[in-house]
Amino acid sequence: MKFNDGFWLLKNGVKPYYGLQVVQALKDETGYNLQVSTRPVRHRGDTLGGPVLSIRVHSPTEGVVGVKIDHFAHVEPFPNIPLFPDAQAVPNVSLTKDESKLSLSTGGLTAEITENPYTITFKSPTKILTFAGEKHQALYDVPSKWTLGSASNTSCLANDTGSNPNPAPLPPVVRYINSELNLSPGELVYGFGEQFGALVKNGQAIKVWNQDGGTSSEQAYKCVPFYITNRNYGVFINHPGEVEVEVGSEKVSRVGVSVAGSNLEYFIIYGETPLEILEKYTRLTGRPALLPSWTYGLWLSTSFLTSYSSETVSGFLQGMQERNCPVRVFHLDCFWMKQYEWCSFTFDPENFPDPKRYLAEIKEKYGVKICLWINPYISQLSPIFKEGVEGGYFIKRTDGTPWQWDLWQPGLAVVDVTNPAACKWYADKLEALLDLGVDCFKTDFGERIPHANVVFHDGSDPMRVHNPYSVIYNELVFNVLKKRFGEGEAVVFARSSAAGGQRFPVHWGGDCESTWEAMAEALRGAISLTLSGFGYASHDIGGFEGHPHPEIYQRWVAFGLFSSHSRLHGSSSYRVPWNYGEEAARSMSKFVEAKHRLMPYLYDLSITSNAKGYPLQRAMFLEFLEDRTTHYLDRQYMFGNTGPSLLVAPVFVPKEEEVEYYIPAGRWTSFFQPERAIQGPTWVKELVAIDDIPVWVRPGTVLLLGPQGTGRPDYDYTQGLEVQLYELAEGASYEANIARGKGAGIVGVVRAERTAGEIKVTVSGGEVAAINVFGADLTAKSVVGGTLGTGAGIRVNVEKGSKEVVIRL
Repeated sequence: MKFNDGFWLLKNGVKPYYGLQVVQALKDETGYNLQVSTRPVRHRGDTLGGPVLSIRVHSPTEGVVGVKIDHFAHVEPFPNIPLFPDAQAVPNVSLTKDESKLSLSTGGLTAEITENPYTITFKSPTKILTFAGEKHQALYDVPSKWTLGSASNTSCLANDTGSNPNPAPLPPVVRYINSELNLSPGELVYGFGEQFGALVKNGQAIKVWNQDGGTSSEQAYKCVPFYITNRNYGVFINHPGEVEVEVGSEKVSRVGVSVAGSNLEYFIIYGETPLEILEKYTRLTGRPALLPSWTYGLWLSTSFLTSYSSETVSGFLQGMQERNCPVRVFHLDCFWMKQYEWCSFTFDPENFPDPKRYLAEIKEKYGVKICLWINPYISQLSPIFKEGVEGGYFIKRTDGTPWQWDLWQPGLAVVDVTNPAACKWYADKLEALLDLGVDCFKTDFGERIPHANVVFHDGSDPMRVHNPYSVIYNELVFNVLKKRFGEGEAVVFARSSAAGGQRFPVHWGGDCESTWEAMAEALRGAISLTLSGFGYASHDIGGFEGHPHPEIYQRWVAFGLFSSHSRLHGSSSYRVPWNYGEEAARSMSKFVEAKHRLMPYLYDLSITSNAKGYPLQRAMFLEFLEDRTTHYLDRQYMFGNTGPSLLVAPVFVPKEEEVEYYIPAGRWTSFFQPERAIQGPTWVKELVAIDDIPVWVRPGTVLLLGPQGTGRPDYDYTQGLEVQLYELAEGASYEANIARGKGAGIVGVVRAERTAGEIKVTVSGGEVAAINVFGADLTAKSVVGGTLGTGAGIRVNVEKGSKEVVIRL
C-alpha cells in the first residue's frame, strides 16, 4: 500500500498517526511491552486523546526478534499462522537498559530501542542489519478510493456478480497499520513465496494474496509473507491475510509492510548464512515433511483435455518402458470423473467400469503408483452436492445459502475446511479412493476462496482465511494419506499454499505456457519458493498450455529431471517423449537414469530438508553469499546440500545460440563429462548439445551414486554404491551420509581424506562397488582394497566387503 505522494507529501486525504515516543516500557522474561504515543508528550495534557500503540518487542526463539504492533486490542482475530508446529522454540534472550536505550539480545541479534524518538535498530555482532527509524511505524486512515487497487478489491471474487452479487459499499476510510524497515545500499530482497517475476524483489510492489493467475503475471498461487535479504537477515510478517509490501517501490530505501486492520507482527530472523535464516524461519513455521523415495521418480500424466482411455494409458506406459524411460507415478487428471461433476470422487463408469481392477492391473504390469486429481470445489451437478448442502459443509453467504458461482464448474460450492464435519466428509471420500488402490492426490486449486460477504463455520475472518485455506486443505489430504500409509509415506502434488504450507509437499508451479519464457518463469518461481521455506519444487515439464516445440520439450525434460520432483503434464496435448521425436526419448532415458543414480544423494538431502528446512533447489546466493555475482543469478541453481552440491544451468535458448552461465570460485568438474573441468570464478559461454544440460560438481564433493539400471528411484541405497570424489584438497577430509532410503535413518558414512600423497576412503554401514577420483593431474601408483580400472580420472573397483581403500598417488 502506498500512502505517500512522492517522499514528502501524503496522498490527498490520508491521515497518519506515527509512533513517536515511548511513554511506558515494561520488561518481562522475553521482552518489552511498550506504550508508544502518536503525538509528542510534553505535559499531561498531551496524553488526552489520540491513538496509543501497544508494541511488544520480544524473542520467541534464539536469533529471532518479534515486533507486535496493536492499536485496538480486543478478541484475538483468527485464524492465525501456527508457530512452532513441529519444532520446539529455543528461548535464549537477555534484556538490558542504559540511559539511552533498551536492548534485547538473542543468538547474535540485538534490538536496540530508543524512547524519544521511538526507533528500533537491529544489529548483528558486526553491523547494523536494518532499522525502523523515526516515523517508520504508523497507523493511517486512508480514503477508500486509494485502496481500490488492492488484490482483494480487484479480485474476480469481489467483482464477479456470480461470486458477489450484492457487494457492500466500501467504508469512507480504511485504517491500516504500516511498518517500514531500512534498505541499505546494495541490499537485495528475495522471497515472498512463488513469485514469477524478477528474482530480486527490489522495486516491486508485492501482494501477499493467493490468486489463480498462471505463471506469467504478478499474481501467484503460493504467496508467503516472508522475505530474505543478502544482509544476513530475513523478515517474517506473521499475518495470514492480505499483506501489501512495497520493496523500495514507495520509499526507495525502505521496505514498507501494511495490513488493513488493528494488528501487525513481524519477526527479524538473523543468520550468519542464508541457510541459517531458513533454518530458524522453518523452526517458526514448520519443516518440509520427509517424502517417500518413489516420489522422486518420473511422473506421467494423462494431460488435461485428452483421452484417458485404458488403451491410451497402457500404450503410454508400455512405450515408456520400451524406451527405458520408466514411469514411477501415473497421474489421472480431472476427467477420471464425469464432466461437470468435479468433484464427485467417483470414476466415470463409461471410461472406468471397474476402477479397482483397472488400477490393480496397471500397477502390477508397469510398477507405478497412482495419483488422482482433486480440488476442494463441488459442482452443483455432482451427485454429492446435496450431501454437502444438507450437511452444511460448504462456505456460506451471509444469508445462510452456500456460496456458489459458475467459474470452472457449474454452480460450484467450496468445502468449508473450518468445519470439522466437512473435513471428515471430504476425508471419507478420499479414503474410499485409497481403498481402490490410489496412492496419492494432486491437490489442485485452493486459491479462489471467497472473502466478500461470506461466513465460515467457525467464525473465521474471511480475509484471514483466504490464504491459509490452501494450507488447511493440503494438510487435510496429506493427513489422510499419512494415516493410511504411515509417517514419511504421504505426498500431495499441490498448486496453492501459504506460510507453513511447506509441511505438506510437493508443490508445483501451476499453469505455464510451452515457451522458453515460461520455462524461465518456472525456474524463477521455484527458487523464489525455496527461498521462502519450501523444501521441494516442481513444474509441468514441457509447459501446460500449448504444444511445445521439440527443442523446448527436450530442454525442459533436462531441467525437470534435475528438479526435486519431475512430472510430464500438459493441457490439450500429451507429453510422452516420442511425440517430440525418438531423439527426445533417448535424451529422457539418459536423464531419468541420472536421477535414479543420484537418489542416495537426493534422499540424504531430503532428510536434511526435513531436519533443518534446507531446500533441495537453491538460488545461487544461498550457497555463495560472499560472491556478489551470484546475488542476481536466476537462470541457474544449486541442487543439493551444503558442501556436496551440483550446479545446474538449464538451457533457455535455441541450440544454435550460446548459453551463458556463471561458475563460482574453485575447480569444478562436469557431471556428465568428468574429463572436463573449469576454474572459477568465470562466466561460461558455449553451445550445448540438445541431449545435454550443464551440470557441474563443486570442488570438495563426495557424491554417492546408486548402481546403474535400477529402473526406479526407490531401491536399497546402501548397496552397490559408486563414490565420486571431486577435487579433494590436500590435508582435508570430507564425508557423505549413507541413507537407508526409508524414513530419516542414516545407516553409515563414506569418509575421504587426502594426505601425504594418498587418498583414503573408509566406509561404514554400506557396500561400495567403485570409487572414481577427479582432480587436476592426478594419477594412481597403487591401490589397497581394490583394483585400478579405466575411465575418466582414477577408477577403483572395490574388493567385495572392503571397508577401506587407499589410493597412492
